[in-house]
Amino acid sequence: MAVNSHGVSLVLAVPGTEVGTWRVLEQRGQGSYGTVYRAEKVGQPEAGSFALKLALHLNDPRFEREAELLSRLQHPHVPRLLEQGTWEVPEGGGFPFLVMEWMEGVPLYRWAAQQPFTSRQASRLLAQVASALAATHEAEGVHRDVRGDNVLVRTGTLQAVLLDFGSAYYRRARVLTHQFPPPGTPEYQSPECQRFQWEYRHQPGARYEAQPSDDLYALGVMAYRLVTGGYPPAALELKVTGEGFDFFSPPWVPPESRVSVSPALAELIRQLLHEEPAARGTTGEVAEALDRLARTAGPLEDRLILPVAAPEDLSQVRPPESVGTEAPWLAMVALVYLVIGAWWVQPRTGFPAGSLQEGPPSAGTAGLGEEVLASPALMGPHESGVKGLGLDMPKKPFPGQQRPPCEKPLVEINAGCWGRLGDALPPCGATSYEWKKGCYWPHIDPRRPSTSNPP
Repeated sequence: MAVNSHGVSLVLAVPGTEVGTWRVLEQRGQGSYGTVYRAEKVGQPEAGSFALKLALHLNDPRFEREAELLSRLQHPHVPRLLEQGTWEVPEGGGFPFLVMEWMEGVPLYRWAAQQPFTSRQASRLLAQVASALAATHEAEGVHRDVRGDNVLVRTGTLQAVLLDFGSAYYRRARVLTHQFPPPGTPEYQSPECQRFQWEYRHQPGARYEAQPSDDLYALGVMAYRLVTGGYPPAALELKVTGEGFDFFSPPWVPPESRVSVSPALAELIRQLLHEEPAARGTTGEVAEALDRLARTAGPLEDRLILPVAAPEDLSQVRPPESVGTEAPWLAMVALVYLVIGAWWVQPRTGFPAGSLQEGPPSAGTAGLGEEVLASPALMGPHESGVKGLGLDMPKKPFPGQQRPPCEKPLVEINAGCWGRLGDALPPCGATSYEWKKGCYWPHIDPRRPSTSNPP
């Protein structure tokens, strides 16, 4: 037990602490209202690990609300709630806790930074998140904090899990937020939510009622950032007029103008980011459209998502001498790959390869999306690229590549940090480099400052 500067009791459990029938093994992260631990069942270590989410504050009502919504959801892409309880402490009072199934994996944006992926793979992950949201909305709930940190890609699979329902709300639930801003992350809030906050800024008691369309807009922001590495244009901006302030929509920047995302996925992202809530469709329709795109779409969905380089940029880059001239199209593939480093340093340096904080802390409890993680895995579905095109390991790091010390499972090669692409063996293809009979991908330094809007 501890007391913070405001005199509010806090609790942090150390390894070995027993919370009800659960034993804390290690702390995996802490948020504004809760801490996530890896735990085991007392007397049943063979049962494996579980996620124990323990409130920091006495009698925090958020946990009751989160547990109620999770108990309504039985979905493959939502963590299963196993137990809800209160940990009574000798000093008096109790700290609510939740126990959920343990998820091994990495947050969505971190997954995207660790290997190349295709539009089909992106669609499949987004379809799973949309399906989880559809189940949430059918249960009369709204997540209110859909973002990449709250989506976990499970280790060794292309399976996404929607996490952290600490900011969620369901119909007739007890209201816990009575002032601005509403729960959530500002960059993901819908135009209607932002407009409400501006119009009612002088009315402290005004409360924005989040709708499924708000979750869909946030899903669109997440999808845009997943494929491009950067945020879409702001939903709304203010300008000064002769009569005061007025809203306007900034120019749209299509994701396909930045990266080689498929036209079909780009169109769905644009639909999700539409200013009119009704134009975004229903959550079920969006989930079905994304799933159909992942299952049945044509070969354009299987292209790697790479930066769209301007002709003048390509003219400044020379292909490796090892490619030769007998296959010009192979040289072009290698040429495109050489500009990947510049692309990662541009929009993608805004998010690190570790736990990511986007804007101010969420109003929810500690998120499992960034807390319940296994060791960082660089294993994604391996895209072999063009067989026979082996890129030799460069003698020095790329601009923006992480330098030693390299955290596991990264390895140091020629003064840079690299991640191995699973058990893939040479020839590695156009999207990885060969070294000691393995295929490797350069890991971009997460500590470099962003050149655009900080996440």
